[in-house]
Amino acid sequence: MTIALARTKDRIDYADRLNRVTAYIYDHLDDEIDLNRLAEIACLSPYHWHRIYHALHGETLATTVRRLRLHRAAGFLAHTSMTMDSIALKSGYSGVQAFTRAFHADYGMPPAQYRKEGAHAAFRASQAQAAGVAYDVEIRRVQPLRAAAIDHTGSYMQIGKAFDPLFGWCAMRGLLGGGMRTFGIYYDDPMWCAEAELRSRACVVVGQPFTAEPPVQEAEIPGGVCAVLRYRGPYAAMRDAYQWLYGEWLTGAGEEPADGPVFEEYLNNPRDTAPNDLLTDIYLPLASYA
Repeated sequence: MTIALARTKDRIDYADRLNRVTAYIYDHLDDEIDLNRLAEIACLSPYHWHRIYHALHGETLATTVRRLRLHRAAGFLAHTSMTMDSIALKSGYSGVQAFTRAFHADYGMPPAQYRKEGAHAAFRASQAQAAGVAYDVEIRRVQPLRAAAIDHTGSYMQIGKAFDPLFGWCAMRGLLGGGMRTFGIYYDDPMWCAEAELRSRACVVVGQPFTAEPPVQEAEIPGGVCAVLRYRGPYAAMRDAYQWLYGEWLTGAGEEPADGPVFEEYLNNPRDTAPNDLLTDIYLPLASYA
């Protein structure tokens, strides 16, 4: 074995170890995160593993935990009547004041204001008005795309559990670069399907050949004619954009959805983009142009 090949396998091994760490974090957001426990999961020295995590993920462990907890908190604020005290506690803060400061720093407004005026609010308000409010929806013919993918079962809010190892797998094989595109495919309606049974697929389109290896598989981003709504804001509050697209635009435009799943393209990166500046194109396949 050459030295270069050995180093590549070592990097892949490190990525696999730290993928176990991120999966644990997603499953234990309500718990106190113990650094020594994470070192055990990574099978790395407690003196050094967090530096390796930072080097490979581009953010510290504390930043990852904080980002994921606030992401979940935005969903609680947008879609539940949970009290501010309860949300603060579930987000790892002992009081509302500390939670408010942290949320305001990332989302540009305090949580109480976000509950009333966040990205979800405009879509919700338009559904309540008789005349409705128009948002730009583009009819676009898209070509099918070959992608590397990892399937996810469970809450759509936790599809990052599939994206994190997928990005790591691609990075270790030199597949990330110019022209890369990131998609999520969502197969079930979360209003009707039990959360634990929701099926989705994290996908990365790369501009070069690759050979899939478990848990990564080769997949296809569907082609065809789609209604495309560009959503700006946190992923956690996207539900109301979907409600508007189906309940207002689809019925008002007289279009018929095709027999295929809805999918999303993520146009920037939540690791280095403020939640309110995240851009997502929501693709709703249409049957009318088949």
